[in-house]
Amino acid sequence: MANLFSLEGKNAWITGASYGIGFNIAKAFVAAGIKTIIFNDINEAALQRGLDNYKEAGIDNVKGYVCDVTDENAVKALVEKIHAEVGQIDILVNNAGIIKRIPMHEMKRAEFQQVIDIDLVGPFICSSAVIPEMMERREGKIINICSMMSELGRETVSAYAAAKGGLKMLTRNICSEYGEYNIQCNGIGPGYIATPQTAPLRERQPDGSRHPFDSFICAKTPAGRWLDPSELGGPAVFLASHASDAVNGHVLYVDGGILAYIGKQPK
Repeated sequence: MANLFSLEGKNAWITGASYGIGFNIAKAFVAAGIKTIIFNDINEAALQRGLDNYKEAGIDNVKGYVCDVTDENAVKALVEKIHAEVGQIDILVNNAGIIKRIPMHEMKRAEFQQVIDIDLVGPFICSSAVIPEMMERREGKIINICSMMSELGRETVSAYAAAKGGLKMLTRNICSEYGEYNIQCNGIGPGYIATPQTAPLRERQPDGSRHPFDSFICAKTPAGRWLDPSELGGPAVFLASHASDAVNGHVLYVDGGILAYIGKQPK
């Protein structure tokens, strides 16, 4: 059974995996025997922070590159460089993403477009770049980091919800179009995760009380807490391994049960 979940001999490219969710997925892949972790970030400073994080975690089978996932030519060049320096890309995790919390009627078109470009167009570009070689080998795994906002809406996140909803459908379409080549494309939909992105929502108030949104999320989640990024590692290993060869076009929600929960009745 353990062999089903083994990633031995595989190379995985995880976009934006300098910290947070992507970094924790990388650590899980290493524990599952991955041969090489490949990650990229937007500039040299961000890349170096990532390399420092891997070094601190004792991970040395890692290659980092500077690349903007929204730049089609840069992504194509990076994939060629990875093939030359590392080898084939067995697993792609489209993790790079941003969120802008702005009421829709106050959001500028450029702000909306930036979120769409990074969170939706980026996965399209990166997937398009790795799929031809996966088709030739008739094997490949693509994991898109979706969101609960792939299913739900909430105030101030119109661009993010639009992008993540689109990413869910891109996941299904990659499955539909390339499943015959033994390429599996699935998504992971994280719930509310304790990452640097969500840190402002978990800060204590000046009077020592919890942030209102922190209280709201803990009450809305059956688990009663924010989830830890490490809890995405197991699902990611499953979707990257042979254990999920018959799973395709699916979004696995790792949300502490929030999507299944209507909430407690007021007393």
